[in-house]
Amino acid sequence: MNTSSSARPAGGERYLIGVDVGTGSARAGLFDLSGRMLASAKRDISLFRAPGAMVEQSSTEIWAAVCASVREAIGKARVAPEKVAGIGFDATCSLVVLGEAGKPLPVGPSEDPERDIIVWMDHRAVDQVERINAGGYDVLRYVGGIISPEMETPKLLWLKENRPQVFDAAWQFFDLADFLTWRSTGDLARSTCTVTCKWTYLAHEKRWDPSYFHGIGLGVLADEDFARIGQRVVEPGTPLGNGLTERAAAELGLAVGTPVAAGMIDAHAGGIGTVGVDGPPENNLGYVFGTSSCTMTTTREPVFVPGVWGPYFSAMVPGMWLNEGGQSAAGAAIEQLISFHPAAAKARELAESRGLSLPVLLAELAAEKTGTLSDVAVLADGLHVVPEFLGNRAPFADPHARAAIVGLGMERDIENLVALYIAGLCGIGYGLRQIIDAQAAAGAPIDKIVISGGAGQLDLVRQLLADTTGKPLLATRAEEPVLLGAAILGSVAGGTFPDVRSAMAALSATDRTYQPAGGETAGLHARRYEAFRRLQDLARELR
Repeated sequence: MNTSSSARPAGGERYLIGVDVGTGSARAGLFDLSGRMLASAKRDISLFRAPGAMVEQSSTEIWAAVCASVREAIGKARVAPEKVAGIGFDATCSLVVLGEAGKPLPVGPSEDPERDIIVWMDHRAVDQVERINAGGYDVLRYVGGIISPEMETPKLLWLKENRPQVFDAAWQFFDLADFLTWRSTGDLARSTCTVTCKWTYLAHEKRWDPSYFHGIGLGVLADEDFARIGQRVVEPGTPLGNGLTERAAAELGLAVGTPVAAGMIDAHAGGIGTVGVDGPPENNLGYVFGTSSCTMTTTREPVFVPGVWGPYFSAMVPGMWLNEGGQSAAGAAIEQLISFHPAAAKARELAESRGLSLPVLLAELAAEKTGTLSDVAVLADGLHVVPEFLGNRAPFADPHARAAIVGLGMERDIENLVALYIAGLCGIGYGLRQIIDAQAAAGAPIDKIVISGGAGQLDLVRQLLADTTGKPLLATRAEEPVLLGAAILGSVAGGTFPDVRSAMAALSATDRTYQPAGGETAGLHARRYEAFRRLQDLARELR
């Protein structure tokens, strides 16, 4: 087998590959060493839903989608495989359960072994979460004080209690990003990002806490010295194994030994691809706006924010602390909201006739009605939305929260649907503002928001987020900053850059800045933000 160094091109152009596995698709991007994406490819992946808030996926299908995407991107760019200097992976924080020799195991009542992933958004473990939080364990200080059903130890406890035969038969429990690097290299190392953010690993002390696992009912994992969840934990960007194995290289269409980086959670890769622009990382909040939303705030010293995950050491920017917030449903919340409206079917037909998605059509119709992008807020007059369809991730860490909508009338036209869409976007912005306010009160203020993610690509959305939060919002030059973040990890593993920070500085750049509106518009958003918080409080009180 070739070593990582032997796979590096001796001269000429060199390239990087970033792979992103989101909730609905696997994507690959090929970048040059200036951070410019030369080609990309995408494959959809299946999502299986079952009663009890269960959401599952297949690691076999995901790996096949990754391989097809990488091969297509390489082919589009007409780049020789040996010219790839490194590859990095990011993925959703979903739980992969494998038996001996990597055999997939069924994680739910379908008994289908191909359904071996409990997806991040799966909320089957709410009961386990409530029992864990009642225990007051010390590690909970590093997840905002309250663990979430999106995290892995509650899901592991659910498996142990509800599917003990699967739990006992499991050879390895992987976060999805760590599964991808193991599948590529055979290396069982876990990323600091994944296990610190989602598994209660204490990166600042470089250890697991056995007392937590014994306390919640997962003592067997501690007794095994954590062999099934990670005995070797390394920083993102660390080269793994001897690079791509012969089998993985053949499947991906790359050279044996191509350097592979320890990976990241997808939102954190978006942070790596963005927060290094326009000043030090601690001034910028990385905001990943996709199916869900994530906020990434970097500090030099740990800051404890109630209801906000973290502080996590070296989970995104090496050597710095991370606080992570956001919402479990963001882009998905907007899609859910507009689907209720009587005009949704008619609007969807119109969107398809114009070759647009429904949100893009609604954004265009809104922009046509007003003089500036900031003016669209007046279209939502009388309509207020708290879009917590899947609970509140931050700053209340409340999985039981649900959406509140006030101001709907009997209107059935597309114009009213546009107004509802704008009200929903404002609600997303006010939720972001609430997180920013909570972090600032705890000692982690930020100056600017740097955006990434598919749901945040429209100018109207970006301007509304700037206006609703009162913070300048920056868009990066990279059209796919999450893919760029994964490629940055690959660049470090391949030795193109000495560390993640230098790669961030070299490969990330600002493209546009959206300044928040002042005057009457700022006053309007201040009043609407107050209404948002009062509705949120009332919904909680009623529940």
